Amino acid sequence: MTADVLPHLTAQATATAHPGGAPCACGASVTLADRPDVTVVRHGGAVAKAHARDTDRAELAVRLATAARHPEILLSPLTPDPAAVADRPVTFWPYGTPVDPDDPDAAPWEAAATLLARLHRCPAPADLPPMRGPAKAARAMARLRAALSTAREPHPAAPPIRRAWAALPPWARAEAPMPGPGALCHGDLHLGQLVRHPSPDGPWRLIDVDDLGLGVAAWDLARPAAWYACGLLPPDEWTRFLAAYRAAGGPAVPAYGDPWPGLDVPARALTVQTAALVVAKALAANRPLDEVEQALVDACDRMGSVPPQLAGGFPK
Repeated sequence: MTADVLPHLTAQATATAHPGGAPCACGASVTLADRPDVTVVRHGGAVAKAHARDTDRAELAVRLATAARHPEILLSPLTPDPAAVADRPVTFWPYGTPVDPDDPDAAPWEAAATLLARLHRCPAPADLPPMRGPAKAARAMARLRAALSTAREPHPAAPPIRRAWAALPPWARAEAPMPGPGALCHGDLHLGQLVRHPSPDGPWRLIDVDDLGLGVAAWDLARPAAWYACGLLPPDEWTRFLAAYRAAGGPAVPAYGDPWPGLDVPARALTVQTAALVVAKALAANRPLDEVEQALVDACDRMGSVPPQLAGGFPK
């Protein structure tokens, strides 16, 4: 629970927004997220984020320093080192305007792809930890297994998700090191990870350094690739994203030709991860899967007919 964190985090955000005790005309603080693993509070132009208790403080500090070195790509933290609130590390950020979820036509696919391409071409610090994408996928599967263990009866989505997971190479399941040489990766790219700063019409920047690290650059393209392969992202939006990444010199895919030999495994892993999470949530709420959730499970089922690492995306 976050009851012990929220008041202290709000006070920290307020103090950060008004250094030296300057008068406040910002209005009330706003809780942007409040989950067991993360709590985020905004006050005026400052955002305070409490990370999970098991976060490695030293690795988080390296990730903060990396963001500060690339302010043209990543939103820069307001302070160089994590603080602590209720035994949780806390970082401080300027507030940025997020993507409007109610305006899908305004989705900044080109901006996201260009930022990723630039990030992937940056020199990676020698002390940068591994990108945590595969570890997040493994945690999603652990969450599904825990949900299934308490379910009253077997869930029909479980077997195809388990088969798709078992077919992935060990590195994609966080059971072996990622193949190298690695690139500087975001680790959890989706449209919620972009904000405009310093103004609502300012340049886009990537946020959330929790998974930032050295790894397989294609992982950062995997979520939109998976959505496209599952039929959840229109082909023109996928084409815009991929073309912008290539135009910016992104190294995760070849400049021309079929991009899927490099994208296939990460896209499958993100599909399994997302399917595992939605099924776990459906089990917790004791409800059936909706149409989008079922499409993810169906994609996991189709994966079984063609081994990973083949060109062309998921079998239809």
